[in-house]
Amino acid sequence: MLAERIRSGEWAPDQPLPAESVLVDYYGVSLGTTRRVFRDLVDEGLLERRQGTGTFVRRASLDASLSRFFRFGTAGSGIPRSRILSAARQASAPAIASALHITAGSEVLHLHRLRLYEEQPVLVEDIWLPLPLFEPLERIGTDDLGDLLYPTYERVCGQVVAAATEELTIETATAADALLLGCGRGEPVAIVERVARSHDAKPLEYRRSRGLARTFRYRIDIR
Repeated sequence: MLAERIRSGEWAPDQPLPAESVLVDYYGVSLGTTRRVFRDLVDEGLLERRQGTGTFVRRASLDASLSRFFRFGTAGSGIPRSRILSAARQASAPAIASALHITAGSEVLHLHRLRLYEEQPVLVEDIWLPLPLFEPLERIGTDDLGDLLYPTYERVCGQVVAAATEELTIETATAADALLLGCGRGEPVAIVERVARSHDAKPLEYRRSRGLARTFRYRIDIR
């Protein structure tokens, strides 16, 4: 029952869940059962405990995702600056519709943006968002979207990204991407495709990020 309330969006990520003692009285269960449920929901990734402040609905920690795959500048860390090149509605192509679990041809909001690190272009991104879920973004200026989009999704649209799936491929740069990335047409580029989802597993975003393959890296710890 708690999982369903979380997935329905009853609690915002900045709003703590009721204390365990409150839930004991509400559901008529023991404190031990309530604590076990909280522990299970933390293990499932729905909740997180914050020392001294309580238990909260968990946000996905995706800020550093691209730094796992691309080496930016000499520092190799930090959040690239975002420049929105265009934002417009479009009919969803079959691949986009499939990723977002919508009908092909349904309208989506398409964001085309360039990511820069130390003023050098490092990534070209295309982002598709289902409508009408993300209509509120059309009422704010592209400069107000910020370098990180997920906090804006939450603040403006009330949509919290809880998880994501990423797939890596290698392709060659199109003429348009080569112009933006400052490379030759046909040069290898690494593609990171991401589908971001809500707590109830509903797709919220489909994103394709392209960066030069010569800056690509992949590391995993195997134990």
